[in-house]
Amino acid sequence: MIKFENVTKKFDGFTALDDLTLEINKGSAYGLLGSNGAGKSTMLRLLTGVYKADSGVVSISGTPVYDNAGVKQRLIFISDETAQYSNMTLNNMKKFYKTFYPNFSDEIFTRLHGMLNLPLNKKTSSFSKGMKRQAAVICAIAARPEYLFLDEAFDGLDPSMRIAVKKMMIEAMADNEMTVVISSHNLKEVEEFCDTVGMLHQGKIVFTRDLSELKGNIHKIQASFDKELTKEDFPELDVLYIEYTAGLTYIIAKGDAEENLSAVKAKGPSFCDLIPLSLEEIFIYEMEALGYDKNQLDS
Repeated sequence: MIKFENVTKKFDGFTALDDLTLEINKGSAYGLLGSNGAGKSTMLRLLTGVYKADSGVVSISGTPVYDNAGVKQRLIFISDETAQYSNMTLNNMKKFYKTFYPNFSDEIFTRLHGMLNLPLNKKTSSFSKGMKRQAAVICAIAARPEYLFLDEAFDGLDPSMRIAVKKMMIEAMADNEMTVVISSHNLKEVEEFCDTVGMLHQGKIVFTRDLSELKGNIHKIQASFDKELTKEDFPELDVLYIEYTAGLTYIIAKGDAEENLSAVKAKGPSFCDLIPLSLEEIFIYEMEALGYDKNQLDS
């Protein structure tokens, strides 16, 4: 299990993480959501021991991560930057990973390389961003870590490569009970891959929930009334957003779906129905409730 216990991290007076407490269960695929500057990358760098917390403890299986080589052999971090491998070939990267990860599997490396067929003896500086990402994922999974952390996991990959990389990660999770933590702006990817999500805002966790539970707790209702209604007309609902357009009222509300639907129907609409919400829509409306501009988040 991953644990953040009352963790604070500051940079030149800016508080990136503010007394953060969070648990991530072993074997889960956890998606980190949040606007730019929310603290997602800081969390990942604390998890890998790149940063040291100013206060609090970051631990894996009860053992603090920072300055602990034994714990670090059990985890790998793939950052959004791949410049550190520019002077290496894929074969060089393989040797480099084998130096630090005694469980590295040549068999897995060969099998994964066969799926993507990257050049083995060309420097990665000649690779596209997507190819660099593929190379890092191949080596990371072949190292057989217990924990894999990714910042913008699928950035730079074309659709077919996204499918291949996801397949490799899912197989590794099944084979090794690997825990994956992903920070990504691509919420569709998070929705397709992760079983649990957490949302950061100003260095604090707003929520952390099973994805199916999260999607079951926020609903969109469209209804047709003979006049425009506002949030104040639905005091019994926990309304995140309401909009009237082209004769229809759209209501985003937390709570039980049927109870919310009944409350709207009680106002006498000529038409009323539930509409499924995507994770991206849930994120936008949650962020809007925290004071962000929906139009800026949509853009």
